[in-house]
Amino acid sequence: MSVWDDLDLLLDSPSSLTVTSNARGTVKDKLDFKVVEDVAALRKAVEGIGTTEKTLIEVLAQRSNAQRQIIASAYQKATGRTLQADLEGDTHGDFEDLLVALLAPPAVYDCKEVIKAIKGAGTTESTLTEIFASRSNKQIQALSEAYLAETGRSLTHDLKSEVSNDYGKALLLLAEGKRDESTHVDNTKAKADAQALYEAGEKKWGTDESKFIDILCHRSVPQLRQTLVEYKNLSKKTLQESIESEMSGNLEKILVAIVKCVKSVPAYLAERLYKSMKGLGTTESTLTRILVSRSEVDLQDIKAEYKKLFGSSLLSQLESEVSGSYGNALKLLCGPDE
Repeated sequence: MSVWDDLDLLLDSPSSLTVTSNARGTVKDKLDFKVVEDVAALRKAVEGIGTTEKTLIEVLAQRSNAQRQIIASAYQKATGRTLQADLEGDTHGDFEDLLVALLAPPAVYDCKEVIKAIKGAGTTESTLTEIFASRSNKQIQALSEAYLAETGRSLTHDLKSEVSNDYGKALLLLAEGKRDESTHVDNTKAKADAQALYEAGEKKWGTDESKFIDILCHRSVPQLRQTLVEYKNLSKKTLQESIESEMSGNLEKILVAIVKCVKSVPAYLAERLYKSMKGLGTTESTLTRILVSRSEVDLQDIKAEYKKLFGSSLLSQLESEVSGSYGNALKLLCGPDE
């Protein structure tokens, strides 16, 4: 039985969408943090002939984000140059992207990923879906503030011109960061919502997508978990199965992502990591984004879910999929198998 099926276990388990602790991260504050030594090591690594990638990895992948901000500021003071510009001048490709990602504060990094997903021809819906389905209200609000500071425009204003139809409606609701945060579960309401979803999908010819969007994008996580249980009692199918049989395209993907994140954000992200490495070629941008953005949130839990779902450890998978300095940095962020 996969993590997606055992609904009763869900009702009492914590959710990454509501927990704000960073105890399940793989990267922590370095205890004997000496910023002067770190800056000196980084300068030596980039100013000499050739770049010492090993030093860059050891310093940047083993400090918390807060410590990296202190390093970046001290580096600029000491050299008159930004650390980001020096890294961009001295490294390239996926390794450069990873180091630059590590330097950005979490909300700024999310913001940059959203900008990248909507910039240029075509929109990368899978990135937008992943970010907005897996972030808490607080993270989405911080992302919105970073977006306004970066572009001078509101996030929802720009998303409106990029996404449309029912997918756009669902994404924009998530991007408002206003999901109900109450921990109280109303069983009667859960039964009524399950009934409404059943009648909007399974029970009728054609699907009333707006009902799914409204309930899945507004209710609190504990409330939705109860609704998933009630839905299965009523329909004998899981809500995810119903969505998959009733809908298609990006709308199906975002609603399934919401249901998965309501159950377990770590399991959803473990699956994203698995898919980014499966088959021909590796989607490095997804690997980088998830490992960087979750390294101080719940990467330990993602690793545990990865092992449960796919039978091998995330670290061993990375060892066979990514190499060179980029691979070494990712493996350090991932941390050893427990």
